[in-house]
Amino acid sequence: MTTEPLHPNPHRVTVVGVGADGWAGLGDRARSVVLAAPLVIGGHRHQTLLPDVPGQDRRRWPTPMLPHLDALLAEYEGRHIVVLASGDPLVSGIGATLIDRLGPEHVRILPAVSSVALARAAMGWSAESCDVVTVVGRAPHAVLSHLGPGRRLIVLSSDEHSPALVATLLVGAGYGRTLMTVLGDLGSERESRSSGTARAWTADSPRLNLMCLELVLDHGAPLLAGVPGLPDAAFEHDGQLTKRDLRAAALSRLGPVPGQLLWDIGAGAGSVAIEWARTDSRCRAVALEKSLERAERIGRNARNLGVPGVHVVTGAAPEALADLPAPDAVFIGGGATVPSVVETCWAALRLGGRMVVHGVTLETDTLLAGQYRRLGGELIRVSVEHAGPIGSFTGWTPSRAVTQWSIGKGVTDGVAASGLSAGSSLG
Repeated sequence: MTTEPLHPNPHRVTVVGVGADGWAGLGDRARSVVLAAPLVIGGHRHQTLLPDVPGQDRRRWPTPMLPHLDALLAEYEGRHIVVLASGDPLVSGIGATLIDRLGPEHVRILPAVSSVALARAAMGWSAESCDVVTVVGRAPHAVLSHLGPGRRLIVLSSDEHSPALVATLLVGAGYGRTLMTVLGDLGSERESRSSGTARAWTADSPRLNLMCLELVLDHGAPLLAGVPGLPDAAFEHDGQLTKRDLRAAALSRLGPVPGQLLWDIGAGAGSVAIEWARTDSRCRAVALEKSLERAERIGRNARNLGVPGVHVVTGAAPEALADLPAPDAVFIGGGATVPSVVETCWAALRLGGRMVVHGVTLETDTLLAGQYRRLGGELIRVSVEHAGPIGSFTGWTPSRAVTQWSIGKGVTDGVAASGLSAGSSLG
C-alpha cells in the first residue's frame, strides 16, 4: 500500500474557480498558483478580477476552443498553465472538458463555492429537494425533459437571454404558472433577485444569472411523465410511430443506462430514441431515418420533448451506420429485412449490449422466428386493443399485432453467450 499526496505536483494545468467576488474571494493557495503561472487562460470578466502580474501571459478563450487549446499546450510544454473558471469548474464547467482531454493526473481543480450552492442557500433549498439542469452552451429546450408538477429546478443560464427563453418554453409546455426566481451576480455586491410566473415574465436579467424554478402544471395541461410510454399525441408524426405500449415494451428491454448510446434504426418520428434520451440527461441516442422530412420532424420532436442532443442522421441502413460510434443498444423499428441490416447492427453492438427488433410483416416474422430458433433471446407477439364505440355500444378495436425479438450480447469466457458473434450468419 502506498500513500500519495492528494494533489501531486507538478500538474500540467490547474483550473481555478473564481467567484463573483473575484480576487478577494480566493484563498491563499489559489492566489499563489495564479501569481506563479506563466500563462493564465480565461474570459475577459475573470481576467479583469485579477491583479496585474508583470511578465505573465494572459490569453482569452480561443475559438474554436479545443483545437487552439492543443496549440497552447504545445507552446507551453513543460510549463504550468492556469485556467480560470466560474465557481466550481466541475459544475457544467471547463474542468470536466480538460480532464477528459488531458487525463485526471494532469489537471488539478481548485474550486470556489459553486453558483448552485449559492442559489440553494439563497432559496433555502436542500440539495435533496432540487435538481440541476444546464443550458450553458446548449439549447434551452433541455429544461423540458425535467418538467413535473412540484419539482424544483436550478437552471444554469447561458446568458441574459436564457430566463426569457425558458419562460416561453415553460408556457408552451403547460407550465405557465411556474414560479421563476432569477438570481444574478451571486456572491458579489451586485447580487440581484427577480421573481414572477413564467407566463408573466418580463424582467430583465443580468448576464451572469441562474434560474430557480418551482414547477406548477397549468389546469388541464397534459402531464408527460419521465418514464417511457409517452402518449402518441406527444409526438408530431405521419403515422410512422412506434406506438405507446409497444414503445414502453421495447424500452424496458433496451434498458437505458446513463452514458450509454442507442441506435434507433428506421426511426420514423424518433419516439424510441427520444424516450431513451429522456430517461437520463447522460443517455445518448442516434436516430437514423432515410426520409429527410421525417428526419427534420425527429429534430423538432427531440427539441419539444427536452432532448435536443438526440443526433439525427439522414440516411439508410446499413450504409449510413458505417461511421457511427458503437452502440450499447439497438432498436430496429423498420427495415429488418433489408439485407445485412441486422448483421451490421449486431456486429457493431458492444458486449453487454441489447438489441430489440419489431416486425409487422410475414417476411419479418419469418426472419425473427429463425433468429429465435437459432440464437434464443425473447420472442413475443404484442396485440393491443382499444375500447371504442360500436353503434350505441362499446367494443374492442384491435391494432396491428407486432412481433418483438429481443436479445442481449453477453460474454462467457470471452465468447458470446447469447446472440450472434460478429461473423455469424443470419441466413
